[in-house]
Amino acid sequence: MTNRRQFIASAALAVPLIACGAAPGAKILETKIISQQPEYYHGWPTVVRRANGELWLSWSGGRESHVCPFGQVHAMTSRDNGATWSFPRVLLDTATDDRDSGVLETANGTLLVTTFTSLAYEDHLAKATAFAEHTDKGWTTKGMPPEQIAKWKAAQSRLSDAERKAELGEWVIRSTDGGKSWSNRIPTMVNSPHGPIQLKDGRLLYAGKQLWTADRKIGVAESKDDGLTWQWLAEIPTRKGDKNAHHELHAVEAVDGTLIVQIRNHNEVNKGETLQTESKDGGKTWSEPHSIGVWGLPSHLLRLRDGRLLMTYGHRRKPYGNQVRLSSDNGKTWGEAMILSGDGIGGDLGYPSTVELPDGTLLTVWYETMKESKLAVLRQATWRLE
Repeated sequence: MTNRRQFIASAALAVPLIACGAAPGAKILETKIISQQPEYYHGWPTVVRRANGELWLSWSGGRESHVCPFGQVHAMTSRDNGATWSFPRVLLDTATDDRDSGVLETANGTLLVTTFTSLAYEDHLAKATAFAEHTDKGWTTKGMPPEQIAKWKAAQSRLSDAERKAELGEWVIRSTDGGKSWSNRIPTMVNSPHGPIQLKDGRLLYAGKQLWTADRKIGVAESKDDGLTWQWLAEIPTRKGDKNAHHELHAVEAVDGTLIVQIRNHNEVNKGETLQTESKDGGKTWSEPHSIGVWGLPSHLLRLRDGRLLMTYGHRRKPYGNQVRLSSDNGKTWGEAMILSGDGIGGDLGYPSTVELPDGTLLTVWYETMKESKLAVLRQATWRLE
């Protein structure tokens, strides 16, 4: 993520890919829970390493559950490579559900944090209310307790129906003072959990999905002014025979300049796999998405200092957890899976993102509902490639 999230100098692009001998493996040095508020459900984090060495981690916090009306954008920082973290702070709290969070530091030192607003909780609330009204007891273990229904309705009533719909959007907030203060929301045209990247030519490229348009296209938007404004650049074509079941994209720029985007796929063909598309012209045109033989999603992409590409992704079947793969040929092929975590109890986990530390150690953060925790927590693995 360090390379992905920060401006990549032209000289760095000249670094050759290293030759690979035996298949690499992952040596896990430490795995721990880093979230500090067990009263909240933590979801969909992204971690970045700034030019000054500080780690920034953002996620959707303040939550009761996977879907609820209370989501906020939270963040915390580390100045010792993840050994310790600051107490979380709230960066954004709208009157609807603020979900996911990507973070990027641009070449100018600007911090960008992305999110999107959602009303998915309304369907859950309507079903819970209907269930309570049509059962003799008003509530059973299959429903939502009356006090929770009342709480959700109170949150919903903060805005009118029209106002809530007007709140829907894909957003970024900016900080030009190292995170001390933040701008108002800026529309980005697309959304994806881990946010945009910066290209060697200085542009910001955001691979994602149009969440609130009629056709809900996937494609890329770009910013040429450090994230102040965003313009639609190109649509990513739909694979022949597929329906609109592509989600949660992420991009990386390879050493040879190829732009690679990976896609969460829920079409019947290769269902549950990560698909991939490439651009050779700076993002203006894209290949038809294709399978890379990887079951698991969504993925996060990182270019390591040696030029290899690293994909990190959630694995929502046994062993439940997170896995990584390497490419030493600019994304043409991907190596065997390496398990970062495999002790999960179910599929409510993932969205891992990774940074490379100065000594070559890698640090990955994800969210997970664990047997011991009532609500989802943030977990961190520190590891090395061997």
